[in-house]
Amino acid sequence: MACLASIPGDVTPVVYVDSGSTDGSVAAARSAGATVVPLDMTLPFTAARARNAGLEALDRLGGVDFVQFIDGDCSLQPGWIEAGIAAFREHPEAAAVCGRRRERHPEASVWNRLCDAEWDTPVGETKACGGDVLMRWDAVTAAGGYNPTLIAGEEPELCLRLRAEGWQVWRIPVEMTLHDAAMTRFGQWWKRSRRAGHAFAEGAAMHGSTAERHWVTETRRAVVWGVGIPLFAVAGLLFTPWAGMLLLAYPLQALRLIRRLGPEQGVFTLLGKLPEAIGVIEYHLNRLRRRNAGLIEYK
Repeated sequence: MACLASIPGDVTPVVYVDSGSTDGSVAAARSAGATVVPLDMTLPFTAARARNAGLEALDRLGGVDFVQFIDGDCSLQPGWIEAGIAAFREHPEAAAVCGRRRERHPEASVWNRLCDAEWDTPVGETKACGGDVLMRWDAVTAAGGYNPTLIAGEEPELCLRLRAEGWQVWRIPVEMTLHDAAMTRFGQWWKRSRRAGHAFAEGAAMHGSTAERHWVTETRRAVVWGVGIPLFAVAGLLFTPWAGMLLLAYPLQALRLIRRLGPEQGVFTLLGKLPEAIGVIEYHLNRLRRRNAGLIEYK
């Protein structure tokens, strides 16, 4: 496995959390010296639950000051761990440090290039990290780890709680990981965008009423551009043909985004509002179903 092979030999202990793989990953992890934690797949899978299982295993092993989280489809870049730990010394209030995550094959598809652009966030103190991140052990464990019920957006939600406790999150200008999205079909991009909409809605439901206003703007944008404007335009046609003029907002918005982001990213940022809106709607319908069933949501 490229992921395990990329971990420097002096980084110990290594914990591999397995979510029911059947490709020999468990044997490869054990042969590489990693502690294997089989995840209970009779429960709904979330990456957050897997990361918490890794934290629990590290706690049993003891003696940890920093923990590097990395997804199985990623590999560490040489020198990253040293650079990340140096950043903690430079920023003693930092709970999390991340660097530049890149797509391994951005040339393979427009979807991979969109991912690579998404990973390129501003350098400096920031609000959130992604799945690949180096964290201060004391900070992440004191915060209770990740919210295990979130199917997406678990990293920004954890970072929100860390920052509420006075910690900081930093992104430094250092190569961190290579990621292999392997997205070659429109349907894969659509599903990923819909999942993002779900994350926006759930994050806003959990923390949107605080001063942070977590993902409230992102949720509103998805709803307005994904379903709001078309619905108002169609409904307005019942009263006046001029209502169709509302749809001109789309080419105008596309031109604005293209000037700022470039053609590919601009067009798909706007187009992505439709699957994001579907994700928002699905989340709220599911939340209503859970409430009617008397299920208690994680807080």
